[in-house]
Amino acid sequence: MIMQHTFGIIVVALVAAANAARPFLEEPDTGLDRTVGDLAVGALPNLTDMVCLHDFDWAAQNYLPALNYTYYRQAAGGEGSYRNNLEVFANYRFIPRQMQDVTTLNSTLPCVTMAALTSILGYNFSVPFFIAPASRAAYGHPKAEAGLVEAAGREGILYARSQFATLSIEEVHALKMPGQVLFQQFYRAPTLEEDQANLDEIAKVGAQAIMLTVDTQSYGSRIRGLRYGFDITENRGYRNTTWDYYKTLCNMTKLPIVLKGITNVYEARTAVANGVPAIYLSNHGGRQLETSPSALEVAHEIYLQAPEIFRQIEVYADGGVRYGSDILKLLAFGVRAVGLGRPFMFANVFGVDGVQRAIKLLKNEVSRDAANLGLADLKALNTSWIQTVQSAWVGFP
Repeated sequence: MIMQHTFGIIVVALVAAANAARPFLEEPDTGLDRTVGDLAVGALPNLTDMVCLHDFDWAAQNYLPALNYTYYRQAAGGEGSYRNNLEVFANYRFIPRQMQDVTTLNSTLPCVTMAALTSILGYNFSVPFFIAPASRAAYGHPKAEAGLVEAAGREGILYARSQFATLSIEEVHALKMPGQVLFQQFYRAPTLEEDQANLDEIAKVGAQAIMLTVDTQSYGSRIRGLRYGFDITENRGYRNTTWDYYKTLCNMTKLPIVLKGITNVYEARTAVANGVPAIYLSNHGGRQLETSPSALEVAHEIYLQAPEIFRQIEVYADGGVRYGSDILKLLAFGVRAVGLGRPFMFANVFGVDGVQRAIKLLKNEVSRDAANLGLADLKALNTSWIQTVQSAWVGFP
């Protein structure tokens, strides 16, 4: 018995070592290279060749100037958090259930029926995922954020505008469809007077909520970006984003303020204690702090130590999401809605049609993966459908 236990430990250690040594692949090999691999650098493939979100990454890298692509792709330090964001989903295995009648699933999917909408701060959307704040959309397409807001409107999903968008907040809101809901990202300004001016502008254009980014007390050490002229060597100053500041901000606006960038259960508990309506689990796409935990790991931590938080407030998450199955795993832990940033920025190289295709592909994956999981009702998804102890096999072979 002791020998078996020792052998098991050795196997786990060898598997971990093998995975640690293996090269990280930017995108998995799903045959795209063999389909469009002879495409000239600087050219876009046909939009119909894009059949998953990773394809848009490949297309953007082939099409965009290196500087533009790097702005979206860069991450902090050795980019371990970026890689972990992508690969950690494979550590949590599904527990599929066979011999199930899933013919009623469509009636429980927001993207199929208006009777099962996803509610985010009281606003209804067609899917449990949204376009996360991401800056400088003009690096991908001359119409900048137009493709993002218009595709979100067409498909009935949430778009959260970045504070550092290319288009002004007025220009973005002028593109809204009637009744379309937009949220607005927010960073602390150097003075409260500037904060108040920004808040007044947000309220004036009709944004329905604010996402206060709390994980950027300083600029991230993005080495890849430095090679292309994104200077990180100068001190850009440090932010004083505290709970006192949050309370002050709440008194300066009537809009709900979501805290974006929560990375541990302690801060999640503190958010509940301070009356925060919603928290957003995120490590900023791995762009801020090397080895910061992924949103999936933080959701797991909250589930283990304070699962009541998922009932007390709304919880959103982003980071490394590329498949419908990734979304289902976050939802299983109790996350209300899942954000995606880079994938939609890459899809935006095709303009609004590219972003819309990416949304549709992801909608289909959520539906198919839920059916193959054995779910007859998406609302029944919980931790009984996934292994809540990480697998010893890390990543993909």
